[in-house]
Formats: sequence, C-alpha cells, structure tokens
Amino acid sequence: MVNLIMSILNNNLEYGLLSKLFHWLTAAGLIVQIPLGFYLVDLEFDQSRVDIENYHILFGLIIFYVTLIRLIFKLLTPTPDFKDNAFPGQKFLAKLNHFFLYFALLSITISGIFKKLFNGESLFIFFKKINLTYNYELSEQFYSIHIIANYALIGLISLHILAVLFHKFLLRENILKRIL
Repeated sequence: MVNLIMSILNNNLEYGLLSKLFHWLTAAGLIVQIPLGFYLVDLEFDQSRVDIENYHILFGLIIFYVTLIRLIFKLLTPTPDFKDNAFPGQKFLAKLNHFFLYFALLSITISGIFKKLFNGESLFIFFKKINLTYNYELSEQFYSIHIIANYALIGLISLHILAVLFHKFLLRENILKRIL
C-alpha cells in the first residue's frame, strides 16, 4: 500500500503518477487549444464558429481547472531534486520558467473568461453561472491580454522543450524520463 501511494505522489527523487498525469493532460489540452485559437481568429462569424468557440471555451476551462488542481497539488507535495551535475543557476531558471508557464496558463484562461463575460455572455465557473454587464472596451482589453499571454506561453513552452533537448544532447541527461 505504501508503494502504491509513493508511486502516486511525488517524492524527492521522482514525480508521482498524479504530477505526470497533470503535466500530460495540460500538454494535450494545449496541443488542441493553441491551434484551435489560431484557427478561430480567421473564421467568419457563423454557427460553425460559435460551435468551435464553445469547444475552445470548454477545453480552456478544463485546462484552467487542471492548472488550479495542479498548483494545489504542487504546494502539497515535494518537487524532485535536480541531480548534482546541474549547472549554477539551473534550478532558478527551471523554477522561473515553470512559474511563468503557470502564470501564462492562468492569464490566458482568466483573460479568456473575462473577455467572454464582458462580451455579454455567461459562463459556468465553479458550478455557478456568471454574468457581467456588457463592456466592449474591457472585453477587448482582456482579449489583448489573452493573445499576448498565448504568445508568451508558446515561447515558454518552446524554452521548456529546448531545455529538455539541451539536457538530452549536450548534458547527456534524459530528464524527460522523470515526467514520463
């Protein structure tokens, strides 16, 4: 029983099953969301756009909830340590990138939520229907934040992937296996 719990939760040496699941659920969601968002930008306003946008909102809210649960879980469990051969500042850079990844994810979802709400639409958030007064200017400001945060997220994901490749090919460490 102890081994089962240890394999589900993080410890100082490795990520547990829950962390791995959160990581890959988020990655899969973003693989869908990012192209879908770019596709939506060029669509004419008709029923197919509304349908696709509803899926985009649904996936975005799922990513939002997974991210919140993931952050709570992260606060309650240890993060595995780097091996001794980490170069100076590596832990700081990794933590900084992870912080900004979470910040971008939350910024994207929260700005998307407020864009829709200030556009006069209602959303179910935390099992409650939310409505705000229509405000075009605020809706557009939150849309701008949504777009900027998306580009920042793409850059941060790229940096995240480049770090894995750097470790694999230059430092000869397979850090990807830690999260698989």
